[in-house]
Amino acid sequence: MAPKEIYIGVIGAGGVGKCFLSQLESLSKRYATNASSPKLSLVLVSRSTKTLYSEKYTSLRFENLSTKLAESTQKTLSVTEAIEFLAATPAKAILVDNTSSQDVADQYPSALSKGISIVTPNKKAFSGSYKLWQDIFSAAASSGAKVYHESSCGAGLPILSTLKDLVDTGDEVTKIEGVFSGTMSFLFNSFAPLEGSGGKWSAEVTKAKELGYTEPDPRDDLNGLDVARKLTILARMSGLPIESPTAFPVHSLIPKELESVSSGDEFLQKLPQFDSQMEETKVAAEKEGKVVRFVGSIDVAKKEVKVGLEKFDRSHPIAALKGSDNIISFYTKRYGANPLIIQGAGAGGEVTAMGVTADLIKVIERLS
Repeated sequence: MAPKEIYIGVIGAGGVGKCFLSQLESLSKRYATNASSPKLSLVLVSRSTKTLYSEKYTSLRFENLSTKLAESTQKTLSVTEAIEFLAATPAKAILVDNTSSQDVADQYPSALSKGISIVTPNKKAFSGSYKLWQDIFSAAASSGAKVYHESSCGAGLPILSTLKDLVDTGDEVTKIEGVFSGTMSFLFNSFAPLEGSGGKWSAEVTKAKELGYTEPDPRDDLNGLDVARKLTILARMSGLPIESPTAFPVHSLIPKELESVSSGDEFLQKLPQFDSQMEETKVAAEKEGKVVRFVGSIDVAKKEVKVGLEKFDRSHPIAALKGSDNIISFYTKRYGANPLIIQGAGAGGEVTAMGVTADLIKVIERLS
C-alpha cells in the first residue's frame, strides 16, 4: 500500500515559524526514508502580507523557502481563504498556526469543523473567551479533527500533556503553582538573587529588554497578562470554567503613572523614578529570610486563580531557578505532599517550535 499523504499549511513564518519550518524539513526527510510513514506535503506558507501556496497541492520545496515567500507574487490569502484552500486538499490537512493572532484563533472552530486539524503555540485561542474554548473543542469532537497546543504554555515543556494525563487518569489536581514566564524568571533571578544583592529594578528591566527577553514594549510582560493567559489555559484544563484572563487578580508591575506613556522607550526612561517601590518589596522579603518571585497559582478546590508577587523560602525550588527557566508544580492526590515538578527553558524559538513539531507528530500518528 502506498503511504498516506498528509497536507500541511503554515501560518506565521517569523521567529517560531522559521524554527518550525526547519524542524518540519528534517521530519519530512526522516519520514521519506521510512516506507510505512505518511508523505508530508507542505502546500501553504503565509505571513501577514505574503502567501506562498501550491495550487495543485504538490509539495512546496524547502530550499530557499523564506526567500520564495518574501518574493511571492501570489494572491495573499486571508485566514478564511487559507482554510478553504486546506479544506479542499485530496486527503487530511493540518493547519499549523505559529502566530499570536486573535483573528487566526477566532477561525479555529471553522477550520476544525471542516476536518482540518490544528497545531499551535497561540495562547489567545485557549485563553480568550470561554465560549471560543468551548467552540474549538466541540468542533473538533464533532468532526474528528485534532487540536494540540502544548507550546501555548511553557514552550516545549510537557506541561499541558502532563496535566491532561493527570486529569484523564482520574488523579485529583488540588493546586498548580509556578513561574510561567521566562521574562519574569530572568528579571527576578537577577533582581533578587539567592546570592548577592542584585541590581536596581529599572536596570534589570532594561538589561532584559537588551538581551531580547522582553517584548519590544516591556509593559507587555510586566502587566502579568502573559502569565494570566497560561493560568487560564491550565485552570480550564483542570475543570474550572474561567471566563477570561482578566477574571481573576493579576498584579501588574507597571507603576500606575507609567501605564499610559506613549512608548516602551519612554517607559524605560522613566522607570528609575519608581525603583524604590520594588526595592521595598525585595527588602521586606529579605528581612524574613525569603526572596520575592512573580508566580501564578491555581487552587482547584477553592476555585481561586491569581498572578503576582509571592515570597518564598530560600530553599524552595521556585527560589532556586536559574536564568529564564520556568518551573511548574502539580499538587495532586496521588503525588501527596511532594508535587510533580516540571522545570526547564520556557521560552525561545527552537524549544517553542519543538513543542509544535512534537504536537504535529502526535496528530500525524492519529491521522495515519
